Amino acid sequence: MSLIQFELNGQSHSVEAQDNDNLLDVLRNSCGQKSARLGCGLSQCGACHVMLDDHAVPACSTPMWSVAGKQVVTLEGLGQADSPHPLQTAFCQQQAAQCGYCSSGMLMTAAALLKHNPNPTPDQVRQALQGNLCRCGAHNRIVRAVCQAAQSMERV
Repeated sequence: MSLIQFELNGQSHSVEAQDNDNLLDVLRNSCGQKSARLGCGLSQCGACHVMLDDHAVPACSTPMWSVAGKQVVTLEGLGQADSPHPLQTAFCQQQAAQCGYCSSGMLMTAAALLKHNPNPTPDQVRQALQGNLCRCGAHNRIVRAVCQAAQSMERV
């Protein structure tokens, strides 16, 4: 066991973990962050995506040693109930979450996209989200929501 220090949703955080423990388990079991979900456990579905230094990563396969000294953002840190992130607002307005299982990963991947490309085309959004699966078939609404959020962020 070692003490791993990182920033979680803007706050300094330390956890005791094995270097090869995965970020998803630590977030859920040691940090109380429940938004990232275990889907496939193989980095293929996107349900567990979080942002690590402004890049979307699958938390289920991100070893804790690689998180040391970095910034992790989960859905809990994206926005607040009284001040939601524009992506969260757009997802609600576009009804882009059906069952909601994939939503956290979709939102975090979209947030990473918008950090690097503040005005993506629908095709760029689709490409960025290709590693995020939605079994409900809400992909078109999700793409519209990301584009809507980009436009609203552009006006700010």
